[in-house]
Amino acid sequence: MNIRRSSSVTFLALALAIPLAASADAPAGPGIAKTSSRQATMTQAAKKPNGSGVDVQYTVDGSPQVGRNTTVTIRFDGVVDPAGAGVRLSADPGLTLTGSAELRLPAGEATTITVQVAPGAEGISYLNVFTTQNGLTSATSIPVRVGKVAPTMRSSGDLKKTPAGEPVISMPVR
Repeated sequence: MNIRRSSSVTFLALALAIPLAASADAPAGPGIAKTSSRQATMTQAAKKPNGSGVDVQYTVDGSPQVGRNTTVTIRFDGVVDPAGAGVRLSADPGLTLTGSAELRLPAGEATTITVQVAPGAEGISYLNVFTTQNGLTSATSIPVRVGKVAPTMRSSGDLKKTPAGEPVISMPVR
């Protein structure tokens, strides 16, 4: 996992890091290093009013491929609790997360991390990011798309009511 802080203070709070299984083409172990200054356009995760309050932005680099590592960059900001905030990462079944799964975010500083994920099949898998601050937790699911993903099917049926007044969608069988 690579970490960059907006200040020049060295980030040593990875004592809680838990190494996970590495895939075949991953580096020998997670390392701490500054990320490049080039920033790709990041997607802003939705913030709920009753959540942790941690701002999460992310980007998935390149075109993910089955069995190959893909870099996911995540930026955290908005930590106001003097004790900092916690982050826990988990991957859906079929998506392997390489590196550390937990870390602490310092108050008042933006933190950017990079993690490696390896999809096991075509389709959409999610890297789940849980942030906790002031006893409140928020969840963000980062989609990792591999190959052509079928569009969502729309209903071709009509909304009707049963004799008891319950709504149902009547669809023809083909």
